[in-house]
Amino acid sequence: MTKADLVEQVAEKTGLTRTDVAAVVDHFLDAVKLSLEKKQNIEIRGFGTFKVKARKARKARNPRTGEEVPVPDATCRSSSPPMNSRLQSSSSSPSAKKESYALRPEEEEKKD
Repeated sequence: MTKADLVEQVAEKTGLTRTDVAAVVDHFLDAVKLSLEKKQNIEIRGFGTFKVKARKARKARNPRTGEEVPVPDATCRSSSPPMNSRLQSSSSSPSAKKESYALRPEEEEKKD
């Protein structure tokens, strides 16, 4: 989904004009960017979290030459869905794995 798709969908559901919705979406994204630039984490309950993580300096290798190359420390952004999110696929949840487990007929006989 693009930002334009998001604006269109919200405008349809709320009855607001696309211009007004686009302004709200832009201001929301600006607020998120500004918070991340200040190295503040953002948590939106039921939606997810946006974090700034620090990466330590390390040494890497050039795959062509095998030469060791220093990689400086850096900060990066990351995001994750909520722990009990409906956004996550049901196959990745532990309870879904337990429910999908089926015994073979010979295992069912041993169980009895």
